[in-house]
Amino acid sequence: MPKEKKERRILAFTGAAALVAVGLNLLLSAINTHRKNTKKKGLPGSSVLVDLSASEISKLADCIIAKSKETYDRVASIPLEKVCYDNVVSPLADLEAQQFPLIQSCVFQWMVSASVEARNASLEAEKRLDAHFLLSRKREDVYRVIKTLLDKGGRIKLAAKRYIQNMVKEMERHGTRLSPSKRIEMERIKSQLDELSLRYIENLSSGPKYLLLSEQELAGMPHEFIKDLENIDGKRKILLTNYHVTPILEHCKVGSTRKLIATAYGQRGGKENLHILKKMVQLRIKFAQLLGYPNYADFATELRMARSSAKVFQFLEEVSSNLTELAERELNLLKDLKRKEEGDVPLGMQDLPYYMKRAEEEHLAFDFDFGEVKHYFPVNIVLSGILKIYQDLFGLRFEQITDAEVWHDTVQLFSVHDGTASELLGYFYLDIFSREGKYAHTCVVPLQNGCSTSDGTRKVAVALLLSQCPNEKDGNTALLRFTEVVTLFHEFSHVVHHICNIATFSKFSGLCSDGDFVEVPGLLLENWCYESVSLKMLSGFHQDITKSITSEMCKSLKIRRDMFSGLKIKQEILLCLLDQTVHSREDVDIIELVNDMHPKVMMGIPLLEDTNPASCFPRLAVGYESVCYSYIWSQVLAANIFASKFEDDLLNHHAGLQFRKKVLAPGSTKDTLEIISEYLGQEPSIKPFIESKSRSSV
Repeated sequence: MPKEKKERRILAFTGAAALVAVGLNLLLSAINTHRKNTKKKGLPGSSVLVDLSASEISKLADCIIAKSKETYDRVASIPLEKVCYDNVVSPLADLEAQQFPLIQSCVFQWMVSASVEARNASLEAEKRLDAHFLLSRKREDVYRVIKTLLDKGGRIKLAAKRYIQNMVKEMERHGTRLSPSKRIEMERIKSQLDELSLRYIENLSSGPKYLLLSEQELAGMPHEFIKDLENIDGKRKILLTNYHVTPILEHCKVGSTRKLIATAYGQRGGKENLHILKKMVQLRIKFAQLLGYPNYADFATELRMARSSAKVFQFLEEVSSNLTELAERELNLLKDLKRKEEGDVPLGMQDLPYYMKRAEEEHLAFDFDFGEVKHYFPVNIVLSGILKIYQDLFGLRFEQITDAEVWHDTVQLFSVHDGTASELLGYFYLDIFSREGKYAHTCVVPLQNGCSTSDGTRKVAVALLLSQCPNEKDGNTALLRFTEVVTLFHEFSHVVHHICNIATFSKFSGLCSDGDFVEVPGLLLENWCYESVSLKMLSGFHQDITKSITSEMCKSLKIRRDMFSGLKIKQEILLCLLDQTVHSREDVDIIELVNDMHPKVMMGIPLLEDTNPASCFPRLAVGYESVCYSYIWSQVLAANIFASKFEDDLLNHHAGLQFRKKVLAPGSTKDTLEIISEYLGQEPSIKPFIESKSRSSV
């Protein structure tokens, strides 16, 4: 392109940029004016917008897309011989830093807004934004500029180089190096996969919905359970959902009923889903091979700590073999229990939950009643305990802000400061009480990433913790089940993880961490829910909060968690190996594979007749394909950190501060395995994980 035309084009982009910036600034100014009129206080360092109307969400999404396109166009227009950090990395990094809170302001509304119109507008905005950013990652013109800068080399900070490498790799994984015909093929495969994934999920609920059983066939079930079942012609209606299947497998004394229920539940999806899965696997492998990978598993693990499918196989097989001795002891105990109750009848997969439950009842220190335990966990006491433990452990200070804008009057907002230096680190919203129209699950949503911008200013991190805790009713204290306490405690670790990072780039901030690490803080901190010293801080009897949970109860909760660890993890490993195998080899016979693999991993227990876990395992279909191993990987890392740093002193402030500053603070600025190895003083191994299970189980 002649120099004159290049200059004219750059001027044109500059003019467009000014118009886009004016439009966005006018919209933000209007929204902020509305906030001022409500006399609500703004949050220094936060660009998050709350309680937007449907029209504001739609307009904001338009502005985000326009600003993004303008920035990408401007970067694409730079002559390759003139690329440098300031005209490539700075505008793209600033775009991410500035737009992430605005994107999240549009998107999180569908999870929390009281307005149906706003929720619908938010869902529509999410679709539009996702589609736009997907196209942006596929832009060949932008890729050429970034790749040229990477190849050019030169003196550049490590974090910046990692950022450029990350951008290049991300765009290459979206096909920017492929020929036009191969890119069309890639899009066709993705479209087919989307359709097949949907069919797989739909098939899980398309078969038989229920079974009819007599009360004799349900012997051993609690009276309240049977009473709540629908009566049809003298028989009880059993829904083939977890809500009914799990309690029957745990409590029903009739072996034939357990087998009938387990078989019916295990047949969901059936042969149709096995056929669909085979097609999906073939397409995924073809997709990966288009991009130059030998198989899909290597593509999926490349950017994770594992780095390759071979490493995952090695990891899973090592964990499995080291758990075999423990799992065999557990299995022999269950076989003895079955022999005493049912005679010389082989133990099947359908029997495991029932006899685990029987063993649990025999081994607990006293007659353990979960209904009684619940009375020790009023919501307000649990929340107060969570905040205190995290503040003390990680050297933080939380302060509630009462005069800022929120989207519902039950939402609480806190600022987070460093406990020593008083530096503002970020904010978190707690939207934890149940209400109609709200997202039904407990999770953490990052609203703004902590990062720096090119003008030297620092954006603080902002997070939202969502849950569905019960509200106080008729003056009665709202109580949490123990599992809900653990979930809240786990999820709050993600809030702290997100807020405590000091990454330079938004892309490396907080929860944008390695997929094999993101669950590690939560799994590590869950240990605090099973130790007397910390559990007492989370509890108080609802009629007299000065009475915390008893030491006997604490001990029983821990025993219950740890019983049959070997067998439970072996079952997980079976599914992980299935996932990894089908995605790393071409033309795998899934039926033959499972029939061969099941008794090897499960120490001789055969697969339940006429079932196949591959037909009813949603993680194979969407979201976790080739990375199902990651949860066990995270458990192993968490066990290393706990054994090395916290096991002897849960409330060790120094250890907590070191974890915050050395592990959480860097984000993804450095290699995650390198960060953890430096923190531990050695590479993590499976040994602490295996030892913790062997020490704790029956």
